[in-house]
Amino acid sequence: MQVNNAGIIGANVDREAVEASVTTGEIGEWTRFITPTYESVTAGIGANYYGAKNMCEALIPLLKFSDSPRIVNVSSTRGNLELIPNGWAKGVLSDVENLTEEKLDELLNQFLEDFKENLSETKGWPTASPAYRLSKAALNAYTRILAKKYPTFYINAVCPGYVNTDLNYHTGYLTVDEGAESVVRLALLPDGGPSGLFFSRSEVAPF
Repeated sequence: MQVNNAGIIGANVDREAVEASVTTGEIGEWTRFITPTYESVTAGIGANYYGAKNMCEALIPLLKFSDSPRIVNVSSTRGNLELIPNGWAKGVLSDVENLTEEKLDELLNQFLEDFKENLSETKGWPTASPAYRLSKAALNAYTRILAKKYPTFYINAVCPGYVNTDLNYHTGYLTVDEGAESVVRLALLPDGGPSGLFFSRSEVAPF
């Protein structure tokens, strides 16, 4: 089995402000403390999407030797398609029958180009944590591509919920063990289980 859990915000964070607000209990809206830059969004997409993709490409040849190969991509509901205003991008990611890795590359490259030219809002890209949202949306789409390409595998994506980790400065309400439950469940799916789906914890959720 293979579990991919790459996760960085893809933005510059005012750590002192975040830590101070956590201490006072006034964490409020995260966007106050997050500033995406071209370098940070590029790094975010590189880690969250291409990092997971590269791991899959490296390990799938080995998983083919397994009697019950499993891949679990740890994603997020922040990558839900309804949160992406860009109609073209939403259409590409929704068109399951025609989804390809090349189309995902084109989409992400277009986003990065528009971001670099300060056209993100004009073009309808997410403005709050854009790299995180788009990288997770791309990871969800890639999960569907892989499931179709390898029908003998069980390949799913899952959002483990708002888990208390360093990523959110320990503001999450789920323990690490609780977050791991949904990931482990998919990793240990019995033969004949689902593939190509997105789960929010233990429930099937829309992409």
